[in-house]
Amino acid sequence: MQFAPKDWLERTKEFWRETRSELKKVSWPARAEVIATTGVVLGAVVIFGVYLYLCDLVFYRAVTYLFTRFGVTS
Repeated sequence: MQFAPKDWLERTKEFWRETRSELKKVSWPARAEVIATTGVVLGAVVIFGVYLYLCDLVFYRAVTYLFTRFGVTS
Protein backbone atom coordinates (compact mmCIF):
# COMPACT_ATOMS: atom_id res chain seq x y z
CA MET A 1 0.00 0.00 0.00
CA GLN A 2 1.58 3.24 -1.11
CA PHE A 3 0.70 6.74 -0.02
CA ALA A 4 1.20 9.80 -2.12
CA PRO A 5 2.80 12.83 -0.48
CA LYS A 6 -0.52 14.64 -0.72
CA ASP A 7 -2.24 11.86 1.26
CA TRP A 8 0.45 12.08 3.91
CA LEU A 9 0.06 15.83 4.18
CA GLU A 10 -3.72 15.60 4.48
CA ARG A 11 -3.48 12.87 7.13
CA THR A 12 -0.98 14.95 9.09
CA LYS A 13 -3.23 18.02 8.98
CA GLU A 14 -6.19 15.93 10.10
CA PHE A 15 -4.15 14.47 12.95
CA TRP A 16 -3.25 17.95 14.25
CA ARG A 17 -6.85 19.20 13.90
CA GLU A 18 -8.11 16.24 15.93
CA THR A 19 -5.34 16.67 18.48
CA ARG A 20 -6.22 20.33 18.98
CA SER A 21 -9.90 19.41 19.28
CA GLU A 22 -9.18 16.77 21.94
CA LEU A 23 -6.93 19.10 23.93
CA LYS A 24 -9.79 21.59 24.19
CA LYS A 25 -11.84 18.89 25.96
CA VAL A 26 -9.23 18.30 28.66
CA SER A 27 -9.95 19.67 32.13
CA TRP A 28 -6.62 21.10 33.18
CA PRO A 29 -5.81 21.23 36.94
CA ALA A 30 -5.49 24.53 38.74
CA ARG A 31 -2.04 25.84 39.67
CA ALA A 32 -2.60 25.16 43.39
CA GLU A 33 -3.54 21.55 42.66
CA VAL A 34 -0.43 21.03 40.54
CA ILE A 35 1.79 22.47 43.26
CA ALA A 36 0.15 20.32 45.96
CA THR A 37 0.41 17.08 44.01
CA THR A 38 4.00 17.88 43.03
CA GLY A 39 4.81 18.26 46.72
CA VAL A 40 3.22 14.89 47.46
CA VAL A 41 5.22 13.22 44.68
CA LEU A 42 8.51 14.78 45.80
CA GLY A 43 7.82 13.77 49.40
CA ALA A 44 7.07 10.19 48.35
CA VAL A 45 10.27 10.06 46.28
CA VAL A 46 12.34 11.18 49.27
CA ILE A 47 10.66 8.70 51.61
CA PHE A 48 11.08 5.76 49.23
CA GLY A 49 14.63 6.84 48.43
CA VAL A 50 15.61 6.81 52.11
CA TYR A 51 13.81 3.49 52.63
CA LEU A 52 15.57 1.84 49.69
CA TYR A 53 18.93 3.26 50.79
CA LEU A 54 18.47 1.77 54.26
CA CYS A 55 17.41 -1.60 52.79
CA ASP A 56 20.47 -1.58 50.55
CA LEU A 57 22.72 -0.75 53.49
CA VAL A 58 21.25 -3.56 55.61
CA PHE A 59 21.55 -6.15 52.81
CA TYR A 60 25.09 -5.03 51.97
CA ARG A 61 26.20 -5.42 55.58
CA ALA A 62 24.42 -8.77 55.93
CA VAL A 63 26.09 -10.19 52.81
CA THR A 64 29.47 -8.81 53.84
CA TYR A 65 29.06 -10.39 57.27
CA LEU A 66 28.11 -13.76 55.76
CA PHE A 67 31.04 -13.69 53.32
CA THR A 68 33.44 -12.84 56.16
CA ARG A 69 31.88 -15.45 58.47
CA PHE A 70 32.24 -18.28 55.95
CA GLY A 71 35.59 -17.17 54.58
CA VAL A 72 34.45 -16.33 51.04
CA THR A 73 36.86 -13.96 49.34
CA SER A 74 36.03 -11.75 46.44
